[in-house]
Amino acid sequence: MARAVNAIAPGVMAEEAARLHSLLVHFSTDYVFDGRKSGPYTEEDKPAPLNVYGESKLEGEQHIQATSAVHLILRTSWVYDSRGQNFVLTMLRLGRERHEIRIVNDQTGSPNWAKYLAETTVDIVGQLIRSEDRRRLAGTYHLSASGHVTWFEFARAIFAHPSVMRLCKAPKLVPISSSEYPTLAKRPANSTLSTRKLSELFEVTNLLWRDGLDQCLQQLPATRW
Repeated sequence: MARAVNAIAPGVMAEEAARLHSLLVHFSTDYVFDGRKSGPYTEEDKPAPLNVYGESKLEGEQHIQATSAVHLILRTSWVYDSRGQNFVLTMLRLGRERHEIRIVNDQTGSPNWAKYLAETTVDIVGQLIRSEDRRRLAGTYHLSASGHVTWFEFARAIFAHPSVMRLCKAPKLVPISSSEYPTLAKRPANSTLSTRKLSELFEVTNLLWRDGLDQCLQQLPATRW
């Protein structure tokens, strides 16, 4: 199922986009990398996914690149919002239910507010469409807020926010290692993405991850979580 959705379908859509002379925008993931690099990953770093999700997303990228479609492949990570299902809302729910939460503290990445990603994507698409050299600008980019944090540090920032403090009492947060929180799929220890290429070729807003979190959490009183 993962390969059908993440690998085969993007290739089919890219073929159709090429036939229609349309632009294809595809979102990919930090999970195409193995997380062993000490610094932020660039678009030139060789992918080496650790799990089926990462493998299927990488296959999707490759299927798109194999067509003649003008495309944007935007890799991002750790997406959250004030709606839906994501880490921020999970933390808030657990904060209501538990007095203590154990959170992994040896996986690093950049949290990304969905609204920031959406608005930035719209800006990038507009710039690409207006360009006289679309094929030069088309390709694979890393789209992410700046700065990095561990899951534990991310959770601590959530519960320390004034909007959250007004809604619930912060639980005790306990940092743990990945080995203490086993999952079926291996996850990269470092998911930080460099956005230098995107900033050099497009005019984009460089949002700090903390600023994105602040703007998102300010919306909480009007949401159900």
